[in-house]
Amino acid sequence: MTPRASGRSDRIVLATMNPGKIREITAAYAALPVQFLSLADFPEIGELAEQGASYAENAAGKAFAVARATGLVALADDSGLEIDALSGNPGIHSRRFLGMGATDADRNARILTLLRDVPDALRTARYRAVVAVALPDGSVRTFEGTCEGRIGRAPRGRGGFGYDPIFLPDETGRTMAELPVDVKNRVSHRGRGLRAAEPYVAAVLGQRQDRAADGANNRR
Repeated sequence: MTPRASGRSDRIVLATMNPGKIREITAAYAALPVQFLSLADFPEIGELAEQGASYAENAAGKAFAVARATGLVALADDSGLEIDALSGNPGIHSRRFLGMGATDADRNARILTLLRDVPDALRTARYRAVVAVALPDGSVRTFEGTCEGRIGRAPRGRGGFGYDPIFLPDETGRTMAELPVDVKNRVSHRGRGLRAAEPYVAAVLGQRQDRAADGANNRR
């Protein structure tokens, strides 16, 4: 179910149907006066293409498409796992690594196989995310966050999604999948990107609320 906040004064569409992302974004922005929708509320939009050459292009493209289709502010992100021993791969192709039919468990198992003989000191990696905020007028801004860490020897934890069970952020000693949502949002690439974007999101909401109030006053 898409999280909602009844009584809040504006709406933002999260350009995803991933329940894990929706939980993390809504938790990170819980203090903002906004009602969150997702692509589940707009089934006519369908699957969003990721054809860009960078995280920023993919995130901006998704946010722009959703803002244009809905007439609402849209927020999207694109992220990936960059493993130094694999020359930065899977990177921008993290979601499509092994093909769209593969599961998270399949991808994690393949990564561990590829790194089987790599010593711990060389298993360094980072998660990188770009958050894009698009307005109905077509303007888009992007914000980046990274999280340094390493690849573990086996999956651990039942939370999170994607590569979280095998990625250990430097500052935690636990995998992303072992972290509570509030801790994950504090250290994760997506959490850092969302915090970088938050002042802009808050300003956009304030401007839209001011315009709505002006319009209501003019109609009196």
